[in-house]
Amino acid sequence: MQERKAAVNRDTLETQISVALNLDGTGAAAFATGVPFLEHMMDQIARHGMINLDVRCQGDTHIDDHHSVEDIGITIGQAMHQAVGDKRGIRRYGHAYVPLDEALSRVVIDFSGRPGLEMHIPFTQKRIGSFDTELFWEFFQGFVNHAGVTLHIDCLRGHNAHHQIETVFKAFGRALRMALEVDPRMGNAMPSTKGTL
Repeated sequence: MQERKAAVNRDTLETQISVALNLDGTGAAAFATGVPFLEHMMDQIARHGMINLDVRCQGDTHIDDHHSVEDIGITIGQAMHQAVGDKRGIRRYGHAYVPLDEALSRVVIDFSGRPGLEMHIPFTQKRIGSFDTELFWEFFQGFVNHAGVTLHIDCLRGHNAHHQIETVFKAFGRALRMALEVDPRMGNAMPSTKGTL
């Protein structure tokens, strides 16, 4: 099987971003984005997804974090789409439930080729430190649009907003790991009755 790696650069008038990832990594992560809380969450993707992830961003955070967060999601999605290739031999579907103290979240993903996001997180706070919780929708919407995945996110319970979103990102990493895993029983088959994804 070929290496499942990708490196993508995305430059706009608002952000300059580079993402490098390895889907068959060890969970190594490096970030320089100017958005510390998002970096903490992306570290969960890398560690729990066993994906090596390097994200660099120069963005207009002097305005706010919106453009950087959304465009990082877009660029990670583009890199994921490139690295996964034609999807032959992968499990395709992944899911995970992850708790953190009182919080519990469920994430389900399908590398369907069809972008779709259903996200239900009843945040108990509008901000986590200086980070606007509404930006997580922008991150995941950018990701699904460019990775070509269907993604369902549900925070089932929790009263600490930090715990709520951290369970989501940990579950997202675990679901990615399951979906992207090479299934030895599949061989080189396409995980679809359509013959393409």
